[in-house]
Amino acid sequence: MKLEPAQLAALNAPLLTQHQHRLHVLQGETDRVESIIQQLIDFQIAIPSWALGTGGTRFGRFSGGGEPRSLDEKIEDVGLLHALNRSGGAISLHIPWDIPDDPARIRALAEGLGIRFDAVNSNTFQDQPGQALSYKFGSLQHVDPAVRRQAVAHNIEVIRHGAALGSDSITVWLADGSCFPGQLNFRQAFQRTLDSLHEIYAALPANWKMYVEYKAYEPNFYSMTVGDWGQSLLYAQKLGPQAFALVDLGHHLPNANIEQIVALLLMEGKLGGFHFNDSKYGDDDLTVGSINPYQLFLIFKELVEGMDARKLPHASGLAWMIDASHNVKDPLEDLLQSVEAIKIAYAQALLVDQTALAEAQEQNDTVRAQEILQAAFRTDVRPLLAEARLRAGGALDPLAAFRHLQVRAGLIRERGVGTAATGL
Repeated sequence: MKLEPAQLAALNAPLLTQHQHRLHVLQGETDRVESIIQQLIDFQIAIPSWALGTGGTRFGRFSGGGEPRSLDEKIEDVGLLHALNRSGGAISLHIPWDIPDDPARIRALAEGLGIRFDAVNSNTFQDQPGQALSYKFGSLQHVDPAVRRQAVAHNIEVIRHGAALGSDSITVWLADGSCFPGQLNFRQAFQRTLDSLHEIYAALPANWKMYVEYKAYEPNFYSMTVGDWGQSLLYAQKLGPQAFALVDLGHHLPNANIEQIVALLLMEGKLGGFHFNDSKYGDDDLTVGSINPYQLFLIFKELVEGMDARKLPHASGLAWMIDASHNVKDPLEDLLQSVEAIKIAYAQALLVDQTALAEAQEQNDTVRAQEILQAAFRTDVRPLLAEARLRAGGALDPLAAFRHLQVRAGLIRERGVGTAATGL
């Protein structure tokens, strides 16, 4: 299914007058409207290939029909999202779920939709059909050198697939750890993992980055071999200048100060990117901004300040990706909501008066500092996002357009009711 510009223009037309009025109000409140709109146009968020189908839990999965049955259809779905919001111009693949059969053809398909390939993701947290050795007791940390070699070889294969598609980074997330005290030697597990990562790192092309993702718990609950940002940072520092920590917003213990973690990783030059989602309890992978939008804003405030301090371009200095999955929503609607929430938080962070905030901090004026932050957070920046989409050729209201154009019904007609996306 493909959306034509004329369809979106027809849907935008009756909304223009109200939109222009709301935008004019913001233009009267700040002189940064034009610069923020351009930054919003430039800011693109990668869509993960595994989030294009209905999510699930170990108890069940309730597919909604019309889900992508192949890598081609996943790319086409990202193209649909990008046509609507002009903000999802990248796709992140998980190997071996999405191995391209013909990289040149797949790359051409993506380019035709304005899509590039973001980080590729390896998978050593599952045993695949026909796999020689099991990852039940770990992969890069495994006591058996043969299992470690198998896991290293898989990651190097992922790099090869990514290079053929034009990607320039790999994300390594490990389920390795232990469920019970005494199950493994912590120091040996760390060293074996580091040695394995060194082998993968040595296979990186010169322009590539490696992102080492951490997670506090799950699937192992006594220990995780890359369990927090300190361990991830330690691996990245030991590996070299092409290695970075990757922050998944759901991979922390409850009430962790993620914005402080972000600030320190940026300060050390070792923050590589983000997996955006939201959570009530843990790694819930809920729609971004659905639970705690203020925390998301505070994180972006640190990102904007820290990236500016390091002179990193906002659009390309870090890797931006959604990692959300839900059992009861249309996955494409969920992704539209997530992209909107990310860009709202980003726009609000751009509105923060950094000079005034720095003065309040130096004067220990806690009340003024809070007021400065909350003034930006309480600003309705949605007209700025809408204007950015309009100028880029998208829909003023992407979710309403998705429903009005009956995109899901069209996908069901094309693909069938009983389809289920590959992957999780």
